[in-house]
Amino acid sequence: MKDPVLIKSNRYGIRISFDPDLPFDQLLAASVKKFGACAGFFAHAGLAVQFEGRDFTKEEEQTMACAIEEAAGIEIFCLVEEGGPAERFHKKLLEEANDQIHESDGQFYRGTLRRKQILESERSIVIIGDVEEGATVVSKGNVVVTGDLNGSVTAGASGDPEAVIAARAMRPKRLRIGEREVKPVIGGSYSWAKLL
Repeated sequence: MKDPVLIKSNRYGIRISFDPDLPFDQLLAASVKKFGACAGFFAHAGLAVQFEGRDFTKEEEQTMACAIEEAAGIEIFCLVEEGGPAERFHKKLLEEANDQIHESDGQFYRGTLRRKQILESERSIVIIGDVEEGATVVSKGNVVVTGDLNGSVTAGASGDPEAVIAARAMRPKRLRIGEREVKPVIGGSYSWAKLL
């Protein structure tokens, strides 16, 4: 019997191949077992993860990602989908975010920002969750949201015109790079905004 969950590493994190025919609840249990068995290997890493071999609904994808995080003791800071310009752009953002984090110039925020919450950062920030309508993020660096961005975001708040904003999906109230308002570019599995 073939393994229903295969883990392969790449320079951005890991790729997980799933059996396309196994019922979701059985696949979820197999994933938890597999990642639980190799939790020590990951050493509480933060990773970009790519799912392949099976189409998930958004709810299934989130359930699987949360279960894997808990079983392996890792942080999934983004789910990357294969192919197209969105993947290349997102991998570039991940490389830049990793560089900044290694230079102590970035941080993670885990959780959803709710209505009226404000998150300010002196550095680039990766938000592992959603930014709901009415929430505000202000960063002097880049802002990457692994979920949906429906609130307001300012990146490059110190005047950095090279800053970018990226999210899984965007329906923002307002986006700014420095002092300039920008509009999101929708493409593939991620959306982004930057000064042209």
